[in-house]
Amino acid sequence: MRWLLLVIITLAVGAGSPIVAQEEDAHIGTWKLNIGKSKVTPAPTLPPPQSVTRTYQRFGDGLQYRADVVNAAGRRTTTGWSVYFDGKDYPFVGSTTVDTIALKKVDNYTFESVMKKGGKVVTTGTNTVSKDRRTMTWSFKGTNAQGQPVSGVQVFEKQ
Repeated sequence: MRWLLLVIITLAVGAGSPIVAQEEDAHIGTWKLNIGKSKVTPAPTLPPPQSVTRTYQRFGDGLQYRADVVNAAGRRTTTGWSVYFDGKDYPFVGSTTVDTIALKKVDNYTFESVMKKGGKVVTTGTNTVSKDRRTMTWSFKGTNAQGQPVSGVQVFEKQ
């Protein structure tokens, strides 16, 4: 009878154990911008893009990112980076407004970013994936190409 009680106690204590399988970063995958749910203040002078698709892949302990943008006129551009979550600056390739990015991981659903041009911070943001992993929101603030303050929220949906 004692051994049965010991087994029950062991199972009960083990059920509350913090040992959990490591969960993959929720950003991994392909995301499409929902322009209707996104907002930038002040409103950009250019019309919104036709589409923005972001793809995130694992990069060691960090992330690799690629954004494919089709602007209002149909011109395609691609930007990207491969970054560790160590707060250090890494190259941001393909952008005319940003040349480095640094990331800090909050948890598997959220990371914070700092983007710079010529060593000067131009944008800071928080990228968060919903717990159901269907929606990703990028909240940001910074300055536009003219040096004016800008802020906004971009909403992406998992593809």
